[in-house]
Amino acid sequence: MSTETLIAIIAAVVVVLLLCALVTWRVTRRRHLREQFGPEYERVVEEEGSRSAAERELRERQQRHDALEIKPLSATDREKYAQGWSRAQEEFVDHPDDAVHEADRLVTALMSERGYPTKGFEQQVSDLSVEHGRTLENYRTAHEVSDRSSRHQATTEELRGAMVRYRTLFDELLHNGHRPQEQ
Repeated sequence: MSTETLIAIIAAVVVVLLLCALVTWRVTRRRHLREQFGPEYERVVEEEGSRSAAERELRERQQRHDALEIKPLSATDREKYAQGWSRAQEEFVDHPDDAVHEADRLVTALMSERGYPTKGFEQQVSDLSVEHGRTLENYRTAHEVSDRSSRHQATTEELRGAMVRYRTLFDELLHNGHRPQEQ
C-alpha cells in the first residue's frame, strides 16, 4: 500500500470520526435542551419553524437566565406569600374574578422577589422557561383566563382552573424552584 493511499484512508477515518463526534454532540445538546425545557422545547420548535432556530432561542434564554440573580426566599417571605395565597383562595368563594387577579399578582410579585424581571408577560414566560418549563403552559393558560376575566368572559369553572394552574407555578417559585413535598 502506498503512502498516499494510507494518508487518504487515515484522512477519511478522521473525517468520519469528526462527523460522528459532531452528530453525537448535537444529539446530546438537543437531548439536554429537551430535558431542561420539557414541553416548552416542542412549543418553541413549532413557533420558530425549525429545531436549529428553536435551539438557538432556548440557548439565548439560558444565557439571559444565567445573567439573572435568582435568589431563594427566606422562610419569612415564604410564609408571607403562602398566607397571601391562602387569602386569595378564600376570596375565590365570593369573588372568583378578584381571586384570579390576585393569584396573577402574587405570582408576579413572587417572581420579582426571587429576582426575575417582571416587565412584559412574554419576557416573564421566556425567563421562567429555563427552570420552570414543565409548568409554563399552566401559567400561560391561567394568564389567558385572567385576561378574559378582566373582560367578564371567563366562566367560574375556567377561573377555578386558572387558580389551580397558577398554583403549580406559585408552589415552584415559593419553594425556590423545587416542587413542594406532598403532605
